[in-house]
Amino acid sequence: MEESVEKMQISEEGVNHEENSEKVDAEEVTADVESKEESKNKRKKKKKANKKAADEADALAASEGAKDKEDGVEEGTGGDAEKKKKKKNKKKGANGQTDPPSIPIAKLFPDGNFPEGEIMHHPTVADDRTAKDRFTSEEKRALDRLHLDIYSDLRHAAEAHRQTRQHMQRWIKPGMTMIEICEELENTARRLIGENGLEAGLAFPTGCSLNHCAAHYTPNAGDTTVLQYDDVCKIDFGTHIRGRIIDCAFTLTFNDKYDKLKEAVQEATNTGIREAGIDVRLCDIGAAIQEVMESYEVELDGKTYQVKSIRNLNGHSIGPYRIHSGKTVPIVKGGETTRMEENEFYAIETFGSTGRGQVHDDMDCSHYMKNFDAQYVPLRLQSSKVLLNIINKNFSTLAFCKRWLDRAGATKYQMALKDLCDKGVVEPYPPLCDVKGCYTAQYEHTIMLRPSCKEIVSRGDDY
Repeated sequence: MEESVEKMQISEEGVNHEENSEKVDAEEVTADVESKEESKNKRKKKKKANKKAADEADALAASEGAKDKEDGVEEGTGGDAEKKKKKKNKKKGANGQTDPPSIPIAKLFPDGNFPEGEIMHHPTVADDRTAKDRFTSEEKRALDRLHLDIYSDLRHAAEAHRQTRQHMQRWIKPGMTMIEICEELENTARRLIGENGLEAGLAFPTGCSLNHCAAHYTPNAGDTTVLQYDDVCKIDFGTHIRGRIIDCAFTLTFNDKYDKLKEAVQEATNTGIREAGIDVRLCDIGAAIQEVMESYEVELDGKTYQVKSIRNLNGHSIGPYRIHSGKTVPIVKGGETTRMEENEFYAIETFGSTGRGQVHDDMDCSHYMKNFDAQYVPLRLQSSKVLLNIINKNFSTLAFCKRWLDRAGATKYQMALKDLCDKGVVEPYPPLCDVKGCYTAQYEHTIMLRPSCKEIVSRGDDY
């Protein structure tokens, strides 16, 4: 009996010992699992921390690279991706414009405050009747404020003109065709002005008259003329916003021997601008221009020429959708005694020549303009009616050229165009040339005769 009890106790102890060993094993297993999970979590946290640090380092390196790029520092990385990025990014100037310019002026100045031109006082006329104290007069400043919308449109068009011409001065090189030059200029100007039918666009075709040709030459389709190193090229183009026209021109040369010719004409234009003002007689401006122009001489290939004012070319007043609105500003003495008036707009332009100083019609006509005062004329030819509709829709009373008719979709229009010219509906403006072998130059600015001051709205850093 006692032996059986002892056996039972021994067996119970064995069972208890087995259960305890199983518990210990289970606890050891759970401890192992927990330690594994902890180490796994630690590894995950470490990976996250390393990734975060790497991302921060990349971001810092990218920001430093962008800063270096802005400062003009170029570091060779050799990566194809970075080269592609560099090609895509266009350089931006101080005013936020790209190079070449592509952002419309309206987007660069979203508040509508476009840059003012150069401000000058009106000159005091001989009898002291007006122009005195206009700059400080509250009444005149109030009159200024009445026309702010017009001034804003002109400044908008002027800024588009300025940026376009400065791009072209850098871009044009000898060996380019005249068509290539005109298309680049016109496409750039259209982008910057934000072309929109008759609301905004180009005011007249791009003049790129060469050497003895002084004005009104633009290439027709198929013209293969190439710009040469020794050419004297007059770039004359216009922009407009709601018919408020900027008419501005400059002379482009590559050979330094023409510098005196350019200097004479530029100084004459600046003299005309300085002399212009409210109540100033137009003939007095012409006399001052001629005196300055003809005080210059230029030596070309060992021969000395006096620079002459081209007497039958002049500046002019500008009206809405009307490039020549009635008054002319002569560039020689003896013109009209008509006076300039308040709130008029003028293109002050001067032409200098080493030739006779007088131009005549020559070469194929490319410039045309609908007659501003034309009355209704019955047209028999259907093609003339179609062409007139295209002109009215695309240009109204602004000047145009044959290339622009092609662009507007007109076809086989030569006979129709001649018919409209014969009937006086459209006026042709053929190229104006001095004697062959001479050289002509031109500079031009648009001015506003504001009640309080005179603003040379198209003035820029270039001229």
